Amino acid sequence: MADVFTPKKRSEIMSKIRSKNTKAEILVFKELRKRKIYFQKHYKRAIGNPDIALPRKKKAVFIDGDFWHGYRFSKQKKRLPKKYWQEKIGSNIKRDRRIRAKLKREGWRVLRVWEHEVLKKFEASIEKIIEFLNSK
Repeated sequence: MADVFTPKKRSEIMSKIRSKNTKAEILVFKELRKRKIYFQKHYKRAIGNPDIALPRKKKAVFIDGDFWHGYRFSKQKKRLPKKYWQEKIGSNIKRDRRIRAKLKREGWRVLRVWEHEVLKKFEASIEKIIEFLNSK
């Protein structure tokens, strides 16, 4: 991969990217706590480490970042620089599908929410998550 940054600068940039406790996740966590909904955060005992989990009910919620998880990937693909990013995001999408399928086989119910939905339509997203967590 030809990079415009030095390896040291690229490492610095990539180290600032968070996979946990993103802005969208923190907003959802705070709202769920405020509404007195008990949940496990980044539950490690389930494959894929769901952002929000109810282990006894076997429910998992993932809050997916738009870029990293391929929101509108087919449209963005042409604009992405080089083959590396296309392969990286494509493999993330495939991994997400595998994780969802495996969780379903293990009896889990899974909800995926896009980061932009949480940030732009917060109330609707929260209601969607709460309805999912409270459903039977």
